[in-house]
Amino acid sequence: MRCCCNDRRVSLELEEGFCETKIIPAPPHANSHYQETSPFLKWAGGKRWLVEKHSHLLNIEHERYIEPFVGSGAVFFSLLPHSAILCDKNEKLIEVYEAIKSDWKKVADLLRVHHKNHSSEYYYQTRRKRLRTPETRAAQFIYLNRTCWNGLYRVNKKGEFNVPIGTKQNVVLSTDDFEKIALCLKNVELLSGDFEIALEKAGQGDFVFIDPPYTVKHNYNGFLKYNESIFSWEDQVRLRDAVELAVSRGAKVLVTNACHDSIKRLYENLGEISTLNRASIIAGKSSARGRYEEVVIKCY
Repeated sequence: MRCCCNDRRVSLELEEGFCETKIIPAPPHANSHYQETSPFLKWAGGKRWLVEKHSHLLNIEHERYIEPFVGSGAVFFSLLPHSAILCDKNEKLIEVYEAIKSDWKKVADLLRVHHKNHSSEYYYQTRRKRLRTPETRAAQFIYLNRTCWNGLYRVNKKGEFNVPIGTKQNVVLSTDDFEKIALCLKNVELLSGDFEIALEKAGQGDFVFIDPPYTVKHNYNGFLKYNESIFSWEDQVRLRDAVELAVSRGAKVLVTNACHDSIKRLYENLGEISTLNRASIIAGKSSARGRYEEVVIKCY
């Protein structure tokens, strides 16, 4: 693996019709000998806690890994499977993975420009821009994710990202290794769309990890709305049916979901249900954050 450790002169498209040439120093390269790779995005409902605290649940022999709601990919990057299908309904998120897979250097260079220019004014200017190429849009997505409030992804009715600026100042992180991320994605099929397009491919030899948007808030009645459409109860039922079909074809499936009686009843005849505790960080004040329960359903 070649280390990108020298300064390079690059031409960067920063916005429509505007290019700028800069000398950009590359950040220190992460240790490529680590078996695991750190997710490069922060994501509401991300499963880093599951990887760190309950990795035994993921120690499943498989030939291919499938994840219909990939988000930041914490489980994928911890397993680093030789073959995988990653899917998400968020087209812009999947485009980020595709851009890194095809041209990680350009994305990394653009991200360093964002790092140099970061300020409150620059954040809101960048948030408003509609860029032309996958690489510029990917760098914009990562920049906003790292500097917005709590790494939250939320859009308005027009589909425009509208999360305010947060307190984080670092755009380029010491853990960044986009070359390794690109290598991890080399044998990955990336899909953008409904979870069924990924689940219908699951069968013998596949391990499927499913972490859908939660229809009910943890132990409360209500909804978590982080996108323009709600993952409805009908979607939950449709997901359960798709899981049952995948299991019938020989796939091993692990589902995480809200700890709610309706979810437990939905899966009670399909898999082994257990409860796990996790910390929540999605709150305006740290004092409002706490520990919540989630269920895991082992269908294997």
